[in-house]
Amino acid sequence: MHDTVVIDFGMGNLRSVAKALECAGARVRVSGDPRDIRAASRVVFPGQGAMGACVTRITEHGLAEAVREAARNKPFLGICLGLQALFDFSEEDGGVPGLGLVAGRVRRFPVDERLPGGERLKVPHMGWNQVAFPRAHPLLAGIAPDAWFYFVHSYYVCPDDAALVLGRTDHGRTTFTSALARGNLVATQFHPEKSHRAGLRLLANFVSWDGQAMDSVE
Repeated sequence: MHDTVVIDFGMGNLRSVAKALECAGARVRVSGDPRDIRAASRVVFPGQGAMGACVTRITEHGLAEAVREAARNKPFLGICLGLQALFDFSEEDGGVPGLGLVAGRVRRFPVDERLPGGERLKVPHMGWNQVAFPRAHPLLAGIAPDAWFYFVHSYYVCPDDAALVLGRTDHGRTTFTSALARGNLVATQFHPEKSHRAGLRLLANFVSWDGQAMDSVE
């Protein structure tokens, strides 16, 4: 049994993430102590809310370097804001720097976009949507190629390196990165803890994952 730490920085749906991980077989600790993050076998970085407040709280709680270390050295899963905060910069809150672990920017969906029927694009993007997976990964084992996951967000990530893209989703005329993977790090814009069977399968795959990327999965 591995120790999985869910990072507590005072924001996010920590209880639902922890409960879903427990259902997936993890022994979970919710903690805002850098020592627990460094000692954990695997780390989950969840979050809901604004990017500026997220990065500020991570910094004020003395967690930034522990998060960076975990994202480089052990199985690491970012969820929603925990994906966006990994990037260099976000347009949210007038423009704020992220943790700088992934090169790229976080952009806002166009609020003035009109759909073919004349209605405005719904922002935030909220509810169920499909994710297309352009490549295989151990965390996707047993998940359908166009599975449905649950989203709640107004901003989306734009990585500089297209090779990092693990999932893509359409919202209006925008096709955005809904999951990325690099080495021991995976992060999703959708909420696996709210995504029923597909989400629980992804979390179960994470709990048993050794952090090694593979060219293919069965």
